[in-house]
Amino acid sequence: MRRQVPLVITFVAGIIMIIQYFIPHEPFAGLQQRFNVWFLIISAFALILGIGNLIKIHGERISRQSAGWGYSVVLLVGLVTMSVVGIGWGIEPGTPFFYLFWNIQIPLSSTMFALLAFFIASASYRAFRARSFEATLLLAAAILVMLGRVPLGNFLWHRLPAVATWIMNYPNTAGQRAIMIGIALGVISSSLRIILGIERGLGGGQQ
Repeated sequence: MRRQVPLVITFVAGIIMIIQYFIPHEPFAGLQQRFNVWFLIISAFALILGIGNLIKIHGERISRQSAGWGYSVVLLVGLVTMSVVGIGWGIEPGTPFFYLFWNIQIPLSSTMFALLAFFIASASYRAFRARSFEATLLLAAAILVMLGRVPLGNFLWHRLPAVATWIMNYPNTAGQRAIMIGIALGVISSSLRIILGIERGLGGGQQ
């Protein structure tokens, strides 16, 4: 019963959410709005549960002094500090929360994204090796696009920026749309598996 009830609720909610896209009238339209409200309520409780789980895991790591427990201390201190200043003084401009967010959180996030550039450069170097026809084609397209985006490309050939724009507007767009279609089909497949109860791992069972 502990597994069947969540599966039944998931099935009913999923079917109603699908039907309301094809029959946007009562009672399905009203149920869809009500489910959205329930989703927000459940999300709030899930957030509280997630925070409690975060505190529990990192608290145990600190008490055992496991590898990297200092990072857990920083995480919990930041969590408590931001929660206290946010609840106590609000989040508007001029508050301690606003100051900490814009002078600590934003610079740290910018640093993390800046580090991604090096990983992207490393991955591009490995992907652009001309070991096959597809890799050679990718390498040639990348070189043309990069040269077309800088003044040097226009100096070498005045039509190179137009070639780069054509590659980005047509082959690149077609590839992106193919990827999005594949993602959509994957989402549909996963959603149907969850709604029909085939994805047993979500209920604590075996796949």
